[in-house]
Amino acid sequence: MLLGIGVDQVEVARIERLLANRPVRGPQKLFTERERAICDARQRRADCYAARFAAKEAFVKALGCGLREGMQWTEIEVRTEANGRPRIVLAGAAQRAFLSRGGGAIHLSFTHEDGQAVAFVVIETAD
Repeated sequence: MLLGIGVDQVEVARIERLLANRPVRGPQKLFTERERAICDARQRRADCYAARFAAKEAFVKALGCGLREGMQWTEIEVRTEANGRPRIVLAGAAQRAFLSRGGGAIHLSFTHEDGQAVAFVVIETAD
């Protein structure tokens, strides 16, 4: 059964400004060490960061609570499986909020092109 859906769009230029103005603290507040290592290794790292941030925003929208209940951005991690499929991995308060609402499977798709990153998340119940 469907628990929620969320979509978000992020301007890559917004992330470029963050990286220029707060090159260390900005990414540390929003992204896990693993996410930072992946994006910092990319030639177009702002695109990588923007897609992941859009995915995090889409997830909290799908969950229906926003970034509340003590959740931190770094508790929502976007990983890429060996086959290229993106997935969300939760920890801490984000995982507790997800489970308390009956969350089961999380489906994620994202893209970035022409200065925009878009992510779409579908959350199914555990049933």
